[in-house]
Amino acid sequence: MAVIEKVRQSRVAARAAAPATARPAAPLPLDSIIRGDCIAAMRALPDKSVDMVFADPPYNLQLGGELFRPDGTHVDAVTDDWDKFDTFAAYDAFTRAWLAEAHRILKDDGTIWVIGSYHNIFRVGAAVQDLGYWILNDIVWRKANPMPNFRGTRFTNAHETLIWAAKGEGAKYTFNYRSMKTLNDELQMRSDWEFPICGGGERLKKGGVKVHPTQKPEALLYRILLACTKPGDVVVDPFFGTGTTGAVAKRLGRRWIGIEREGDYIAAAEERIAAALPLDESALATMQSPRQQPKVAFGVLVENGYLTPGAVLTDSKRRFRVTVRADGSLLSDCGAAGSIHKLGAALQGAPACNGWTFWHHDGEGKLKPIDTLRQTYLLATQP
Repeated sequence: MAVIEKVRQSRVAARAAAPATARPAAPLPLDSIIRGDCIAAMRALPDKSVDMVFADPPYNLQLGGELFRPDGTHVDAVTDDWDKFDTFAAYDAFTRAWLAEAHRILKDDGTIWVIGSYHNIFRVGAAVQDLGYWILNDIVWRKANPMPNFRGTRFTNAHETLIWAAKGEGAKYTFNYRSMKTLNDELQMRSDWEFPICGGGERLKKGGVKVHPTQKPEALLYRILLACTKPGDVVVDPFFGTGTTGAVAKRLGRRWIGIEREGDYIAAAEERIAAALPLDESALATMQSPRQQPKVAFGVLVENGYLTPGAVLTDSKRRFRVTVRADGSLLSDCGAAGSIHKLGAALQGAPACNGWTFWHHDGEGKLKPIDTLRQTYLLATQP
C-alpha cells in the first residue's frame, strides 16, 4: 500500500509541475453572434484575445409581481426568466463564473465595463475586485427621462452605475483622454453622464411591443467605445441582447463578438447591425483642444445622432466648409482640425468664435445654426 501511495503522490506532483496547456489560438468569430450560454461561449475563446468586454448582465431585479401605473395601465417591466435567480448565492456564482472567463480572454491591456442597478451592481463590484480586476472608475449614467416611481414609496430611480476596470493593479489600458475631452467641448469628461433612456426610432419594437425591455441607448456605447478602444479592436458582449454594442462597434470601425441565447433578440440584432453604416476613415480620426464647456457639449449631439460623423457644416456665407468627426471635432477642407469654437476662430483669423452660431447645417433646404440642434436636444431630453 505504501508503494501504491508513493506512486499516486508522484503522479499528482508531476501533474502539478506540468505547465498548463494553453488554449488553442483558434480564429475569433469576429462580427458574429454566438448563440448559447455566455460562460460556455467565452470558454471557447482563446486566452488574451480581446481588447474590451462590455457586459450588461441580468440585474436580478427580484420583482414580486406585475407593476401598474396609477391609471391602471400595465408597466412593461423586466419579468423575463433570464433575469430570475433563486437566491443571491446562485446569482453570485453565475457572476463570478462569467467574470472569470472575461478576465481570461481579455488582453493584458484590455478593460471591462459592467452596467447594473442597485439590485446587482454592488454584488458585481465585489466579485470584480475578488477576481483580481482593478477598478478604474464607477460611472453614473443619469437618465434624462427616467421612469417615475409609480407607487410613490421611494425616490425615482434615475440612474444606473457602470464599473470600468483593468485586468489588475498597474495594468496598462487604453483611455483616449484627448477624444473624451474634445467630445466634452474640451473640459475633462466627468464620471457622471447624462443620456435619455432608449426611445423613439432607436427603440426596437415588434408589433408595437418592445423587443427587449432593457435596450441601452447607442449614445452610451458610443462614448464607451470611443473612450477605451481603437479602430480594429475586438469587443466582446456576453449579454448581446438586440445588438447595441455590435451596431455601434460597426459604426466606429471596431470588431465585435456577441453572445446571446434568446432567438428573438438575435434576429433583431442581426437585422439592426446589417443596417448600421460604418464611418469612413477620415471621420474616425479624433483629436482634442482646450476650451470651455457649454451647457450642452457639441459631442453630445454627435453621440445622439443629431449630427452624424461625416456631416458637412459651413458658415452662413459658405466661405468655410468642414466635416464632423466621430469625437465632435471638425476637419476643414484645408486640413486644419479643431473644436467648433477653435477651428471657427482659426479659419477667420479671429481671437475667438462662438461655434454654435458660426457653424451651420443644411436643414430643410436652408442653412441653420447648429445651435438649433442643441435647442432641439434640450427640449427632447427635459424630464
